[in-house]
Amino acid sequence: MKRIIAIVVLAMLTVMTPLYAASTPKNLAYVDKNSQSYVPVGVLKTYEDIQVTYTAAEKKLNISRGDKALTLYLGSRNAYVNGKKVQMKAAPFSENGSTYVPLQFVSQHLGLDLSWSNNRSTLKITDGNMVNTLPVLSGNLISSQSKPVTTARKSFKVGSRSFSAQVVTVSLLHPKVELDVVLAGNKAGKVEDLRSIAKRSHAVAAINGTFFDAYTSGAYKAPYGYLVSNGNIFHKASGDNRTIFTYDSNNLASMIPGLDFKSVYDTGHMDGALQAGPRLLTDGKVTLDVKKEGFKDPKILTGGGARSALGITKDHKLILLTTGGATIPQLAEIMKQAGAYQAMNLDGGASSGLYYNGSYLTTPGRQISNAIVVKYK
Repeated sequence: MKRIIAIVVLAMLTVMTPLYAASTPKNLAYVDKNSQSYVPVGVLKTYEDIQVTYTAAEKKLNISRGDKALTLYLGSRNAYVNGKKVQMKAAPFSENGSTYVPLQFVSQHLGLDLSWSNNRSTLKITDGNMVNTLPVLSGNLISSQSKPVTTARKSFKVGSRSFSAQVVTVSLLHPKVELDVVLAGNKAGKVEDLRSIAKRSHAVAAINGTFFDAYTSGAYKAPYGYLVSNGNIFHKASGDNRTIFTYDSNNLASMIPGLDFKSVYDTGHMDGALQAGPRLLTDGKVTLDVKKEGFKDPKILTGGGARSALGITKDHKLILLTTGGATIPQLAEIMKQAGAYQAMNLDGGASSGLYYNGSYLTTPGRQISNAIVVKYK
């Protein structure tokens, strides 16, 4: 009997998956503590004519393109270019299920152009018409065992006032994190409890999204602005310039003007998007221009109320924040103090709500039209 119980327990342990089990890593450019940069070999495979093979017994990588053949060995700075031995500044390695190779070395020999953003948070790798824009991770690679999402109640002082806020912070480059934009009832015009949206989406965190026609007496309560999920446009905007939060398959997030939507979407790299606004922060500075974005309510900058906001940090973290009684300018200062580098306002008032791990951190006062959710793969 004891033997049977032991076998059953062992079988259960075998099939059980830990909460932060290893998952497919994001494609990213990695810069280590010695300022050496790397790129996953998976990125190289996306370019035409680049072939990559790996021989596990020898820990050998063969990378070829045209008449150029590179041979690299995991953990070794020795390499071969068309059979001639050379020494690299850094050694290739594998971690979290992905193999990284020295970026400068492979780009030089494979003819790939590199372009770093001014703040070195993104990298463009270009070959002809093929462009990969990658988030840049500096310091340490993110372990799949680390916690992807954290939450805290924080206090922020703006002028003579103090504001209490609920803050959820998401590590966008964590291998388990996945974002989604979800419509209430999976259909434009419907409304649903934020908790219900989160639970049926299997989300660990969720925040209310963009504005909608909450006060119409009709059954159809139209959302305002673009809504994109899994690369598909679920709702189109009327062409105004309100800010759009967007992200790609690697969770590289950004904020773009509404009028840029089509050109960005047409690149084929937009995995999700939600239009709201106004923009609160640009590159760490308060940049409120409500008229340019098309907001016409004269009280938009002076009225206080429950607020929801979304921010992106320099190191690719997503900040979801709710607070009460703040004006839009005060919300901008709050997001700046919270560490956001880019930030935008979401729908507020009775729509403002924040969900985490099965419970409300901020309870909305009504059903909502759409939400941004955070899931684990």
